[in-house]
Amino acid sequence: MNDASTAFPRPIRSFVLRQGRLSKAQERALRDLLPVYGIPFDTRPIDLDTVFGRQAPKVLEIGFGMGTTTLDIARAHPGWDFLGIEVHGPGVGSLLNALALEGLTNVRVIQHDAVEVLRQMIASEALHGIHVFFPDPWHKKRHHKRRLVNAPFAALAASRITPGGYIHLATDWEDYATQMLAVLSADPQWANTAEGFAPRPDHRPLTKFEARGLRLGHGVWDILFRKVSGAADSGGAGDAHPSNRS
Repeated sequence: MNDASTAFPRPIRSFVLRQGRLSKAQERALRDLLPVYGIPFDTRPIDLDTVFGRQAPKVLEIGFGMGTTTLDIARAHPGWDFLGIEVHGPGVGSLLNALALEGLTNVRVIQHDAVEVLRQMIASEALHGIHVFFPDPWHKKRHHKRRLVNAPFAALAASRITPGGYIHLATDWEDYATQMLAVLSADPQWANTAEGFAPRPDHRPLTKFEARGLRLGHGVWDILFRKVSGAADSGGAGDAHPSNRS
C-alpha cells in the first residue's frame, strides 16, 4: 500500500494566490519577524519538538486568514503548540505582528501550500490535531475540484495524526459541509465524535467569516472526527482535544 505522502495527487491547488496590498507594518513583519516565527518550506520532515523547543501536543491550522482565531486559541492553550499555514502575505504579516506584540512562543508559521507541507514536512503521526476553519468553498460546481477536503486529503491528514488525535473542520457552506462529513465518514481511519455535525466547541472563537455567514442567514457547521486507534485508545475524542488541556 502506498504511503499517503506519495499517493496524494497535487495537480490542482485549493487556493488562488492573490496577495493583496501589504501595509507597511505587514511588510516589516514579513521581513523582520518571519525569520523569527516562520519555518521555511522544506522537502524533508521537520522535528516539531526541536522547532518549538519542547515536547507538547502539536496542532496544525490550515488557512489561518488574518490569524485572529489562531491567536485566540494559542493564547488560551499555552500548553499546546500551533503550526499555522497560510499563503497570503497580509494575513501572515498580521499574525506575525500579533505574536510579537503578545510575546507568544507557542505558534510558528509556514507560508506555503498546506498539502505540500503536510506531505513533505510533517512526519507520520506527528500531530495531535488539524484545524481547517472556513476553507474556500469554491461554491461554483465547476470549481468543486479545487476544494481542499477530499478523500486523498482525509487519508493524508490521518497519516500525520497520532492515534486518538482529531481533525476539526468548520464551514458556512452547507453543501461543502455535507461533502466534508461524507468524506471523513467514508474513511475508516476516522470516527465521528457526534451524530453527524458537531456543536461548535467553546474553544473555537466566533470568526469574522462565521459572523458574516450568520448575518447572511447561512448556517455554520462544525465537523469533529478523531483518528481511530483501536485498543490503544484508552480515552475518548475529547481527551485529545485542546479544549480539554491547557
